[in-house]
Amino acid sequence: MFGINELVVYPAQGVGKVERIEKQEIRGAVTEFYIVRILANNVTLMVPVANAHSVGLRSVCDSKEGGQVLDILRDRSDFTGYTGQNWNRRYREYSEKLKSGNLRDVAYVLKELLLIGRDKELSFGERRLLEQAMSLVTLELSFALGRDQEIVRSDIQEMFQDVLGDMESEA
Repeated sequence: MFGINELVVYPAQGVGKVERIEKQEIRGAVTEFYIVRILANNVTLMVPVANAHSVGLRSVCDSKEGGQVLDILRDRSDFTGYTGQNWNRRYREYSEKLKSGNLRDVAYVLKELLLIGRDKELSFGERRLLEQAMSLVTLELSFALGRDQEIVRSDIQEMFQDVLGDMESEA
């Protein structure tokens, strides 16, 4: 159960705040909803309390997990390089990971796209996924680590400066 004013993460939308919990009658049944305002875009979501877990609503990670996610981003040992995989297949795979709501999966997408961008120009769709992953990761980490989102973004960009420098020179 989440409380009012608690920060939560909704898959593919990011960090939001539970503004209130309200009951509504739908088809004769009274259902309780979390009213969640997504911080990145001010969208309001109604999430049934009974289904919150199954739709992936979760608490913002703690500072320990936030640090582990930064370690995952730094570690390039699991990256096998651009394999020439069809961008459409990669796009679907990465979209599913972003929808999972799992911060480690989202960080994986971010790292993969940054590193793939070192070897080839990203498609428009991949660049959109990259920006979405960056936004999701940096906002959650900013709350988990108690740091400004732009500082977290800057730290991640610095980790990948060799990659981002190559991508910027190609543009």
